[in-house]
Amino acid sequence: MTSASAERVFVGLGANLGDARATLASALKSLDDHPAITRVATSSLYRTAPVDAIGPDYLNAVTELRTTLVPLALLAALQAIESEHGRQRPYVNAPRSLDLDLLLYGQRELDHPRLTLPHPRLHQRAFVVEPLAEIAPELAHPRLGLLLDWRGSVAGQAIERLP
Repeated sequence: MTSASAERVFVGLGANLGDARATLASALKSLDDHPAITRVATSSLYRTAPVDAIGPDYLNAVTELRTTLVPLALLAALQAIESEHGRQRPYVNAPRSLDLDLLLYGQRELDHPRLTLPHPRLHQRAFVVEPLAEIAPELAHPRLGLLLDWRGSVAGQAIERLP
């Protein structure tokens, strides 16, 4: 992949079923193995309570990628990795063996039936804002500005950075 044509992308990772730590490590390896994806940075793991759902706590992280895939092709690759890790979708906000969310694709905005960019709730979730602040503190949302400015709005959500 040529870096000149690659887009800067951020993906959120989460899991709260099975061995979540091993699942997230395996998902990162799957991203590393993809020929059109280069992983640039990955945040620490964070433990968070489910949002708008019940079930065990999640382990979450955010990874920065460079890719030549267009957004919908990247989404398909992420969903294939989820499927390889046993992801099922029995109902909205069900516990997950693996969740890969395309958060930001450069400064691109997209409103498609299968994908909204930037992710519509990324600035409302501590499990996204905190890992993003860790690996890309300069990052700006195309409509909302500097993501660090949104840390205060998620400060009340329980989140623990893991060693």
